[in-house]
Amino acid sequence: MENNYEVIVIGSGLSGLSIAYILAKNGFKVAVFEKNAQFGGCLQSFKREGVTFETGMHYVGSIEEGQILHKYFNYLSILNDIELSSLDKSCYDIIDFRGERYSYANGHENFVETLSQKFPYNVNDIKEYVKAIHNVTENSPYYSFKGFDSLNILDPAHVKTSINGYISQITNNETLQNVLTGNIPLYAGLKDKTPLYIHALISDFYINSAYRIVGSSDNIAKSLVKSLKNMGVDVFNNSEVKKIICNERQVTAIELNDGNRVETKYLISSIHPEYLLQMIDSNLIRKAYRERICSMEQTVSTFTVFIKFKENTVPYLNSNFFKYRDETIWDCETYTEESWPKSYLYMHQCSEKDQKFAKGAILFAYMNYADVMQWNGTRIGRRGADYEEFKKIKAEKLLSCLEKDMPGILSNIDNYWTSTPLTYQDYTATKEGSTYGVVRDVSSPIQTTISQRTKIPNLFLTGQNTNSHGVLGVIISSVITASELLGKEFLINQINKFE
Repeated sequence: MENNYEVIVIGSGLSGLSIAYILAKNGFKVAVFEKNAQFGGCLQSFKREGVTFETGMHYVGSIEEGQILHKYFNYLSILNDIELSSLDKSCYDIIDFRGERYSYANGHENFVETLSQKFPYNVNDIKEYVKAIHNVTENSPYYSFKGFDSLNILDPAHVKTSINGYISQITNNETLQNVLTGNIPLYAGLKDKTPLYIHALISDFYINSAYRIVGSSDNIAKSLVKSLKNMGVDVFNNSEVKKIICNERQVTAIELNDGNRVETKYLISSIHPEYLLQMIDSNLIRKAYRERICSMEQTVSTFTVFIKFKENTVPYLNSNFFKYRDETIWDCETYTEESWPKSYLYMHQCSEKDQKFAKGAILFAYMNYADVMQWNGTRIGRRGADYEEFKKIKAEKLLSCLEKDMPGILSNIDNYWTSTPLTYQDYTATKEGSTYGVVRDVSSPIQTTISQRTKIPNLFLTGQNTNSHGVLGVIISSVITASELLGKEFLINQINKFE
């Protein structure tokens, strides 16, 4: 390990690896420090009894040639290192609401036509919805690559309008309102809080195209790590940053858990901002800023069941299944012991192209951190018998819900494993195991926005908390942050040469 770098990146999630790639590509001497053994953050996967399971990123969108993620992946040299398997273009997502199943289809016209079969009297409403969410994408330059002369990354109107509020203006059909927002587990939307842009960017992203990554999404992380090493970037795992050292003006170095000190000209953090602030003892970070960051509401976490099937018993489901057990898709994060789970998301793991039978699946439901708070501070694998019993009870209840919707599925399960918000917190270093970082609130858009800039001039932030979550959101966050060092026009022109 050298003791001086131009740029140090803390955290090896997608945003951290992406910004390291961008800066190294442009001549910076970069090092990445990851506290865990495995690189990738939410891209991490694990294997149990021969089955590989995703932990965070389960499918990608807008990745066909000419689409936005294809451009970014091509720029980051990822495309040649991953294999893609298309989800069913007629129903990449299935929304099960009030006992009826509704399909999301790829392509704007197909999306309208497919849902119109269920809502023949609301065809114009569905057309207006598709047009509206696509308009949000087109008005965001980092998604459309248009209008970069604008000072705004997003239209302020899209930031100050709630999802449910906007969709209720488009249609007065209550069932259609719920169905159109049936993918909220992809961003943990909150009624009257979550801005329209978050829903719109995610939904339009998948309407364009939807694919699973064959094997697992950690192939993305492996691709980036390989490229970084080829460019001479030092990438360290099992290397936790314990302290950030500042002088009276700026960051000068980091201190690792082994006591080593490494100097740097620029520091970029892709970890949760609150955890970053715990490492900094400097008057350059104002008390008001600390208090705002530390008081921000976090998106809900999840309880997950990782399922291994008996061989050749369960046909591969080439769609994602969103189930709602209540009269609304909203407020599923608010529940009682009896009403949990109000909803769940079920998806199969893609182990090969043209798959006939599923080897494994992921089943998850919202779970609040308060449910596992009593085990806070315990270590993985050493949380005690009462914790294991808690997980067993929750898993059996969630699996019994799945059995009602997929009759016979329980008899085909060979084994299963579980994770809670504590697991997610330990492996991804997100506060309270939050799935998507801080909550954005239309009633206080400035207070719930975290800039990539800080009061320390050479300290920058990147990741889902500074822009939007998801594979595209965090890549764009890395582009926005990298622009602080490279210049926006230069970097965008560089990326725009890729298709």
